[in-house]
Amino acid sequence: MRILPQFANFETQQWLRQGMSPRRLALTLALGLAVGCIPVIGVPTLLCAALALVLRLNQPAIQVANYAAMPLQLLLIVPFMRLGKWMFAMSPAYLRFTEWMRHTLVVGPAVKAGGLASQALLGWMLVSVPAVILLWLTFTVMLKRIPALAAAESGD
Repeated sequence: MRILPQFANFETQQWLRQGMSPRRLALTLALGLAVGCIPVIGVPTLLCAALALVLRLNQPAIQVANYAAMPLQLLLIVPFMRLGKWMFAMSPAYLRFTEWMRHTLVVGPAVKAGGLASQALLGWMLVSVPAVILLWLTFTVMLKRIPALAAAESGD
């Protein structure tokens, strides 16, 4: 009995199995979870697709991890903004520029929203790199215990 439908050709089967060694799958999941937490709605899906194509990672696995992180994305927007605000507070030039933009232009709300988004992105960047490393190491150890994936290690 075939697991994949009859219409699935050889290329599709290869695509689904791509990057399935424990280390590559762990990297795929770690990147999918981290990118899925980017505090800008809509961006993670496209970024995950691009990362999977460039790094030749498993596209379905990175998207599953990305979508699994969506609740975290929503929960972490405010903490990332606060972290970014704390970091931006150390930059008086940035504060002067944003204050000038708010008072000079009519587009004050858009400038404020852009500033909040940039603060949140800065907070995410600070947290995401160590998170990917820790997740990758943890997932690698966990996935190497799965016999079917451990057999694929030789193909990595």
